[in-house]
Parts: sequence; structure tokens; C-alpha cells
Amino acid sequence: MERIEEEEQKRRRIGFLDLLHILRKNIFLILISFIVVVAASIAHTALTTPQYTATVKLFATYSDDSGDANYTNINNVGSYINNQVQSYPTLATTPAVLNPAITALGWNMTASEMASHLTVTNPATTAFVNISYMDNSAKDAAAAANAVGASLGEVVEHSLYPGSNRSPIKLTIVQPAVVPGAPSSPNWKINIAFGVVAGLILGVLVSLLNVVLSKTIQDDEEVRDYVDAPTIGRIPEDEMLNNESPAVISEPGTPLAEDFRRIRTNLSFIAPVGDTNCRMIAITSTGASEGKTTITCNVAAALAENGAKVLLIDADLRHPSVAKKLGIDGSAGLAHVLSGQASVRDVVQRFWKSNLHIMPAGPKPPNASTLLNSPIMAELLSNALQQYDYVLVDTAPMVVANDAVTFVRQGGSLVMVCRRNQTQKRDLREISDELNTLDMQVSGIVVNCAKENKKALENSNYYYYSNQDIQRKKKSKRNLLRK
Repeated sequence: MERIEEEEQKRRRIGFLDLLHILRKNIFLILISFIVVVAASIAHTALTTPQYTATVKLFATYSDDSGDANYTNINNVGSYINNQVQSYPTLATTPAVLNPAITALGWNMTASEMASHLTVTNPATTAFVNISYMDNSAKDAAAAANAVGASLGEVVEHSLYPGSNRSPIKLTIVQPAVVPGAPSSPNWKINIAFGVVAGLILGVLVSLLNVVLSKTIQDDEEVRDYVDAPTIGRIPEDEMLNNESPAVISEPGTPLAEDFRRIRTNLSFIAPVGDTNCRMIAITSTGASEGKTTITCNVAAALAENGAKVLLIDADLRHPSVAKKLGIDGSAGLAHVLSGQASVRDVVQRFWKSNLHIMPAGPKPPNASTLLNSPIMAELLSNALQQYDYVLVDTAPMVVANDAVTFVRQGGSLVMVCRRNQTQKRDLREISDELNTLDMQVSGIVVNCAKENKKALENSNYYYYSNQDIQRKKKSKRNLLRK
């Protein structure tokens, strides 16, 4: 029993922490919603014409000179008065009361128009009748309230019982309406308080709705909701990624190059394959256009920069892109080796440094899955593990084919690239379920087009974080937005 209660408390804590995470992640959306609602409340209050309310109070008493002796036999006069007074709020809004008041004021309006400005109440268990009149003029509000009060008293006392009989009820003005010194509406304090509360509630609802309706991932924390793996790198959106030359080659002193060096460092903690000193890493993504090839090429260059012997294999035989990305000849490659048309030595190319080798995919074969699962592929990888420190394999997206599983089964580690505003949550969930079914773990996540930590970038004291770099990145982002 205690264990069940502990698990229930744990689930509640997790749910509360998830809510805090959602609110923190959408803090700007909450602030915008809050500011908009509060600003709208202030604008509405400022633009609303001030209204003034004046109130006259009347008190109902029993009239001894009513002219009807039968009334003197009433034992419960108070109860009788209370029963009669309950109908006076309705009576006060009738033409019989309002038309004389309008005539006395000399106003040009109908009884129904005046009634729309009136509020008449009879406080429970009392003999009071309170008549309030609202108008954009303080003097007119007081004059109208007093005129209606006087007319109601006259009608109750002299008109309810025509002929010689008079009403047993007498209404006396005990507190005449005075000219109000301040408007009754709009109420700045109440309106702003309402705007603050409504803004906060709307901000929270909008942030929750944004998470529910969003179909793509926004950061690495969302990725970890579906895939149980650490984040080994965050790559911001940058025009430099469109270049043929990797960042560590073309711009080695930039923050972008350092981001790939960070991934290089994290990959060094992945365990080598079997009894070799080589780490085989299959890099994939959920869908197309998430940047896996760009990430793979840049990581390969970062590894080679550090002196490691690196082989980059383009195993995405369905849509080869490594050769095009690096600007090298891709006419011959892995497809020729696996089909027995060429040897590894014939298709491997050196790139940038003598320790960085590239194996393009070659032409698209009709039987990609069969070739990748062939004994020749297994032998190729076995030989590569003996000759290189790192073997990076650029594989097809998981929604297209699960080729990456082939390399993981042979001792490789799986790294998944997820792109902000591109990776579909549904696809990520399905792939995660598939990998769990196959009992395979993702070793690391690289978030592409991740949001930049501007504070860390601008406050950094490292030499490569110069003002020129920061300005270049800002200019690059503006250019990307224009596209």
C-alpha cells in the first residue's frame, strides 16, 4: 500500500515538473499573451467613456391616515410593508413612474431609454428602496435619481389606489442622491486586476495549447520525451552549413566549428567496437531534410582535425548526398563495392587531410537493403574497424528504412539527428518504439537548428568568440529568415 502511494506521489511530482518545464520553455509566449491582455484591458479602460452613478434611498412606512379602517386591523404591519416593497423595483421602471420624472427633468427621452440607465433594488428583509441612475454626466445622474425617487413616492402614495382611498404605504426619501465626485466606471483597479489574472491564465493556456498542437520538436528536452538518450551536441542555424567545406576547415575559429568539436569530444566517450580501438557510429534521422549528412560531414572533419583516422561511408544508397555535400566525385562508391564491381581502394577518396577518407555511395542500386545486409558489407566494416579510429556511417532516415539497425547490430553506436521545427513527434515516437522492440539504444542526440544561447555566446571570453563572429552569425540568421 505504501509503495503504491509513493509511486502515485512520484507521478504527481513528475507531472508538476513537466508542467513547469512547459511553462519555462514557453515563457516568452506567456509574457506576450500577458502583455497583450493587460494592454488591451488598459486601452479598453482608457477609451471607455466615464460613467457616474448617483443613488437615492427611500424608506417605506405605514400610513395611519390611509382612510381605510380595515388596515388598522392588520397585526403584522411590517410583514405587509415588506411584501409590498418587493414589487417597487419593478414599479420604478414603468412609464407610470418614469414619464413624470422625465417631464420634471425636461429631458427628451422615452421611459424605456431612462429605464436602461436605472438600477432599482430592495435589500432583503428591509423596507428600503435604492434607486441608482448611471449617466456620463455626474449632475444629470444625481438629478435623474432624485426625480425618479420623488415620482415613485408620489405614485405609491397617491396613484396605486384611485378614488378616495390612499395607499397604506408611504415612501420617504431618507438619503437624496448627491453629485458623485468620481466615475463609477470604468474601474481602473478592477479592470487592470482582471487583465493581469486573465493575461496569466491565457498565457498558460496558450503555452499548453502550443505544446499539444505542435507536431514538431522544439528542443532536445522534447526529444528526450520520446528517446532516452543524452544530447551530445546542439548545432545552431547558420549559412555556413550550406558550404561544401565543413566548418572546422573553412572557419575553424568560429563558434559553429567549436560546436562540432564538442560533438567530437562527446563521441570519444562511446565504447569501441569489440576488441578493436575503433568506434563505429551510424548517424541517422527520423525523416528527410533534417541535416544528418551535413552533421556527419562536419563531425568527420572535426575528428580528423584532432588526428584521428576517420572513414566516412555514405550508406544512404537510396538518396546519396555525401559526395555532393563535400564537392567530390560520387560516380563510384559503396554500391560498386557491394555489387562486386570495384574494390574499396578504388572508391575511397582522401579529403582535406591524409587521415580523413570518404567512401561515396555511388549510383542508386535497385536493391539497397540487400546490399547493405550482404556478407561483403560485413567484411568491409570488419576491415575498416581494424584500420580506422572512427567509422562514420551516414544512413537513410528511419522513416524510409531501418538501415541504421544493420550497423548497430555489428557493434556500432546509433546517433540520431533531430531538427527543430522539422522532426515530427509522431515519427520520433514510432521510431523510438521500434528501437525499443529491437532492444537497441540511441547513444546520442544532435539537435540541428537549435536555439542559440545568446548570453553564453556574447559573454564568452574565448578568442574564437569575437565580435565579428557574433555579428556574422546575426547577419546569417537574418539572411536565413529572408529566405
